[in-house]
Amino acid sequence: MFDLSGKSVYVAGHRGMVGAALVRRLKGEASRILISDRCTDLREQAAVRGWFAEHRPDVVVVAAAKVGGILANDSYPAEFLYDNLMIEANLVEAAHRYGTEKLLFLGSSCIYPKMAPQPMREEALLTGPLEPTNEWYAIAKIAGIKLCQAYRRQYGRDFISAMPTNLYGPGDNYDLEKSHVLPALIRKAHEAKKAGADSITIWGSGTPLREFLHVDDLADACVFLLKTYSGEEHVNVGSGKEIAIGDLADMVAQVIGFNGMVKRDPTKPDGTPRKLMDSGRLQAMGWRPSIPLEDGIARAYRDFLAGDVRGA
Repeated sequence: MFDLSGKSVYVAGHRGMVGAALVRRLKGEASRILISDRCTDLREQAAVRGWFAEHRPDVVVVAAAKVGGILANDSYPAEFLYDNLMIEANLVEAAHRYGTEKLLFLGSSCIYPKMAPQPMREEALLTGPLEPTNEWYAIAKIAGIKLCQAYRRQYGRDFISAMPTNLYGPGDNYDLEKSHVLPALIRKAHEAKKAGADSITIWGSGTPLREFLHVDDLADACVFLLKTYSGEEHVNVGSGKEIAIGDLADMVAQVIGFNGMVKRDPTKPDGTPRKLMDSGRLQAMGWRPSIPLEDGIARAYRDFLAGDVRGA
């Protein structure tokens, strides 16, 4: 059991949805939370080492990353690969150099092969080709996992990795051109309700299955792993439940109070038929999510109305 009380914890990426959730969750652990200001460019080794030399955190959570959707990945492949490699390499090396006791690296479910068996187990890593639309980001995240494993093997460092599923919650991005499916549905249903529209339209048949996890549940899982897990293998973090996109759209409409029709546009692509992570390893350790999807959507909508969003 790793005791977080009294420890200084550096949350890299605290302005993002995940980092902010971690800061909220860590306030209940009697930890001293450290954050770096905007002038500390995590892609620059000297800046990162200088910050670590001054603050010497006991614990580091790597939630900082350059992120984006399919269009951004396709348009800026060099930035997605280089920036993310530099961020994680600088943080992991500095954590080693300045004696960090524990580090948690956060990846993404896109690390798994495009045709990985469903639900995707941790062992599926590097067993097949990646999804081409996000391979640059995925390769960087895979490198981050391997960095943690390498520093554990060579230097005995207690560096671990976790791979979250699709996330949503406070601080999410509601830009319809850049957001993921759940915040996009919330915004569409909200605007249709305000306008008195009689329908909204979703892409595809509505049959693809997806898994969602509230970001506050992820933050709780991260704290759980910091306290209880010390192993080389990365750990999947998901809800273990999946829902068809059409059913998700109906649920969002009901939560928001939009009473019109939810139409499907079969001329638009469906994407991968199913994408579910196997979180059995984490569940066997004793952790499970606590926020049901419908309740989480209601929370997310309240955040949206309160303005705790990006891109709206």
